Amino acid sequence: MTAPSRRSTASSPGSLIARIWHGVTPAARAEEYTDYLYRTGVPECRATPGNRGVYVLRRIQNDRAEFTFLSLWESLDAIRRFAGEDYEKARYFPEDRDFLLELEPSVEHYDVVARD
Repeated sequence: MTAPSRRSTASSPGSLIARIWHGVTPAARAEEYTDYLYRTGVPECRATPGNRGVYVLRRIQNDRAEFTFLSLWESLDAIRRFAGEDYEKARYFPEDRDFLLELEPSVEHYDVVARD
């Protein structure tokens, strides 16, 4: 069960918000989808003012490749610049539908409370 995350504000200087999205592809398309992410979501996210980092995690289990896209942001306003006004809605690129087994409707946001 996912609770609403609208309480994340990252309003203190130096604070961050983590935006987390999950997706699943067939394992046979894992490399192809990884390449696609590095041509679409990763560079667009990194180019958005207020982005403080992007991490793409992947694990392959049996016939599925599970992806976690983690981006770090300085504020909700920065997230809105990337995701739009409805920032809790997942943002998809045109070919995502060709790869993903389902399209999750939303993302999760967390305040980063410990970091290097």
